[in-house]
Amino acid sequence: MGKWKYLKQHKHLKYTSMIKRDELITMRAIAICFKPFLKPEEALIYCNLGRTQFAKKCEEFGLYKNNVGYYKREELDKMLSGEAMSISKRATKM
Repeated sequence: MGKWKYLKQHKHLKYTSMIKRDELITMRAIAICFKPFLKPEEALIYCNLGRTQFAKKCEEFGLYKNNVGYYKREELDKMLSGEAMSISKRATKM
């Protein structure tokens, strides 16, 4: 049963607390900031970069996805701050 049919049947519940789309987006954005690993789409949002810019930055800093396909947020923070990654760390990632 769709939510609108449910609300039509139960008119006394017409003021239910439904989350607005903008609020949901805000909650997801805040949640991204606390997750230790980010999906590629979340990493783009977190870094506020387009796909091409993000790919270039990741290549420049030697930042790669892990085996599961996620980026480590700590490494993204280092990339955004401009902190250089040590050569030994880059070599082990390749």
